[in-house]
Amino acid sequence: MSPALAPPALESGRVKTPSGLEIHWEARGPKDAPPLLLIPGIGMQLVHWPAGLLEELEARGLRLILIDNRDAGLSDKHPDPVPPIWPTVTRALLGLPVRAPYRLRDMADDAAAVIEALELEAPAVAGISMGGMIAQLLALRHPERVGRLTLLQTTSGARYHRPKLRAVRALVGPPSRTREQSIAHLVACMRVIGSPAYPFDEERQRRAGGLAFDRCHCPAGFGRQLAAISASGDRLSALRSLRTPTLVVHGEADPLIPISAGRELAELIPGAKLVTFAGWGHDLPEPLWGTLADTVGHWSLGD
Repeated sequence: MSPALAPPALESGRVKTPSGLEIHWEARGPKDAPPLLLIPGIGMQLVHWPAGLLEELEARGLRLILIDNRDAGLSDKHPDPVPPIWPTVTRALLGLPVRAPYRLRDMADDAAAVIEALELEAPAVAGISMGGMIAQLLALRHPERVGRLTLLQTTSGARYHRPKLRAVRALVGPPSRTREQSIAHLVACMRVIGSPAYPFDEERQRRAGGLAFDRCHCPAGFGRQLAAISASGDRLSALRSLRTPTLVVHGEADPLIPISAGRELAELIPGAKLVTFAGWGHDLPEPLWGTLADTVGHWSLGD
């Protein structure tokens, strides 16, 4: 089995949220195992989690609950038009108001609705990149819904953690229209934002890009999610009141969300633990799967 292809779900379904949108979820692992909710990043689908990493997490004794965020994958798409991308990014970097169809808080409420519908009792939650921003708001807005929190490659939203310009350009490219364009964009993007200390696995990225395109191709969703990030401001003050046990995991070579953002999160959140890896960028390279599964798995289980 290719490491780009996720293993078949044991269960799947859809949850209607308070907004009226439906969120697609899938579950893997024993039903009686402690649950871990995984929230993906911008434009990503649940199939972008590498199958090998999911298998490693299951092997640590976890039941995995994966979701497609609104505007991605098999979840509902928002009906509003897409805000212009580069003006949106520019205004956000300058600290100017940004108009968006929804905010990250709405996406956090989506995740809370899934937890409630599946009757998960304060599960562990792990979010990556934008998913980590959503996870912060999930724990802040619905503290009773989250047992333990893992924040991967993410930020408080503070504007002074500036990404490398090459990383922004790689992420925010022209919308792909064909399958091959979509695959090529993902490969090119991951080459730029990936880990300099680990070999680049182009074949895995190509398979992941093809699988995601065949499952759902929605460039407009990426634009609306980007607007949600840009319009949501920072969480600097709110995070100081977060009481959920939190682990921050970040790469020291991340060109998209710099290591300073991870260090700040660990300083802001009371009692947070910080784990960093040298040479790790903004991806999930295969040589780190076991280490990440140990780190996230032990924390999620309360070890």
